[in-house]
Amino acid sequence: MSFSATCLLKKQNRLLTAMNVRHRSQRRNLGKPPGIAKTLEERMEEMNFKDPKIHFKVDIGLPTPQRDKKTETAKRIEFIKKLKCNAELEKLARNNELPVSLDEISNDWSKTNAPLHIKKVAEYYGIFEHLFGDAYFTPYVQMDINYDYNSKKVPVYRGNIIKPIEALSCPEIHFETPENTLWTLMLTNPDGHLQKENSEYIHWLVGNIPDGEVNKGKTVFNYLQPFPAKGTGYQRMIFILYKQSTEIDFSSIKSVSEKVDLAKRTFSTFDFYRSYEDILTPAGLAFYQTDWDNSLTKFYHDQLSMQEPIYEYDFPSPYIKPQKWFPLKEPFNLYMDKYRDEKQIAKEFLIRKLRKTHPFQKPEPPLKYPNAVPFKKTTPSWLKLEMKKERLRWGRVNDY
Repeated sequence: MSFSATCLLKKQNRLLTAMNVRHRSQRRNLGKPPGIAKTLEERMEEMNFKDPKIHFKVDIGLPTPQRDKKTETAKRIEFIKKLKCNAELEKLARNNELPVSLDEISNDWSKTNAPLHIKKVAEYYGIFEHLFGDAYFTPYVQMDINYDYNSKKVPVYRGNIIKPIEALSCPEIHFETPENTLWTLMLTNPDGHLQKENSEYIHWLVGNIPDGEVNKGKTVFNYLQPFPAKGTGYQRMIFILYKQSTEIDFSSIKSVSEKVDLAKRTFSTFDFYRSYEDILTPAGLAFYQTDWDNSLTKFYHDQLSMQEPIYEYDFPSPYIKPQKWFPLKEPFNLYMDKYRDEKQIAKEFLIRKLRKTHPFQKPEPPLKYPNAVPFKKTTPSWLKLEMKKERLRWGRVNDY
């Protein structure tokens, strides 16, 4: 073998070795396999571990009402038997014509399973944990809460969404109570404090309510509409109803004024309950979620006399590798667009759209079966992809 042939063979071997090294798998050893490594749930439990001897759940609510389950079960069975024996109802049900009273179902639910269901929902949303720590209660007193917006009722249930513009004024609240009883009602927001972490804003507090008539109670804090800042997402607005054993003097925390002072509205439900735990007993619960809308811009300027806070995440600019002459395994068009001016790319898309737009004619109807239209044989693969995106309205085409 000649010297030139030997050199050529060595160069080929080096080239093949370099290509194998370049295109080999880039996977790295990231740790233990899934069967041995701890799951995310197990790791979070380790990080947030609480000693059960110190942290344990305490029921601070009303005692469970005594119910004769045998009598209730017997009545229910007898009622079901009567329904099954009623031929007229059976005929209506078979023809999908049986009328069902939702009010009766709601009333029956509120007297039976509603407290436990509301408690589970409140635990899911972290209400007890964020307001009372390790304490909880079962809301045995059901509240009917409705906001008035454009002569329509906007009800408060268990986490439904209500916009700030729908909750400008205090709602109407009704709940059934025994005679000669006193109650305290509060509305708090544990998610919307603008300065202090793990603090609340008290939006409404009425104490010494006689026999469930909220209008006759003593207002400690005037009603303040929700004002979630832009970019903070959904916030919880929580109504809590307390039963009082005696009348309470709220003069030490009372702040009734037309001007809104957020510093005085800073609140802690935990500390408030600890101050009056011998008198107050949590009995009712309802809440909704709210987020920013356009009406709050005027509220911040007129009512709070402050610039509207806007929370936005400042994403860092993406890292782009230095450009190469011959990039391997990179789409031609996408790779080239990385190093071009975004304005120039947007201009090209706009010009392409304007070419197909006539000021006095209707636009061309879209293709009925875009993927069935063939391409020319001479069309390169990268251009086929761009044409396919344009036909299917994928990606950047939708912006113009």
